[in-house]
Amino acid sequence: SCRFTDVGWREASVVGTDVYSDLAVIAVENKPDSAVALPLVESAPPVGTHVAAIGNPFGLSGSLSSGIISGRGRTLPAPESRFSIPDAVQTDAALNPGNSGGPLVTLDGAVAGVVNAGGGDNIGFAISASLTRRVVPSLIRDGEFRHSYMGVGIQDVGPLVAEANDIEQGNGVYVATVQRGAPADGALRGSTGQTTVNGRTVETGGDVIVALDDTPIPTNNALASFLALETDPGDTIDVTVLRNGRRRTVELTLGARENAR
Repeated sequence: SCRFTDVGWREASVVGTDVYSDLAVIAVENKPDSAVALPLVESAPPVGTHVAAIGNPFGLSGSLSSGIISGRGRTLPAPESRFSIPDAVQTDAALNPGNSGGPLVTLDGAVAGVVNAGGGDNIGFAISASLTRRVVPSLIRDGEFRHSYMGVGIQDVGPLVAEANDIEQGNGVYVATVQRGAPADGALRGSTGQTTVNGRTVETGGDVIVALDDTPIPTNNALASFLALETDPGDTIDVTVLRNGRRRTVELTLGARENAR
């Protein structure tokens, strides 16, 4: 059921869910005329933008808290999944149990994100408007959203990985593993060996992804955001990698993640 301030409770049903983005869509019967849609922001608001979170913290319906956008492009763990949610919005607006699913809105009344969770004092997160815009129409139409899938285990190029593989620190995403039979199998290469740097064992020999379709990929989150926001399963993309110190481009046809409900 769903409650409206002016007319009370109305019956509602779940239209579709997506574990990988932690979003869902419900359909409400006899929705009142006063319930109108809020627009999604057209572009991500900058850090420092004033926002308000609307929800039901601890069952206190219709509560509003305010703050600013304190970070963008964050990565969140997807519930009950080994994948992560990219492109999340960070805010210092107070978020508590019961805020999840509510809008994080700018002072113009546009939705900057869908509240995901509070992470602690003065820190909380929302699913970005960009990802929401991609996922929700598919949930309404098909009851699900198909996420692009490469089939690689990756890590950021930190100091140890950079030194072990003789590459520039912070330049790209290191491919540690390639799953057998995955879309990346035969196109990308995972680690082929190990070495010791400052007393720590570090993997070596894997490709370093530096661009997808000419879009620079400096971090894991950049890769996840590109796949989520710019591609669909079945797309063939150009993957530019550093392999054995040389830059090369390979084609990779994306698959789809297994359904998770």
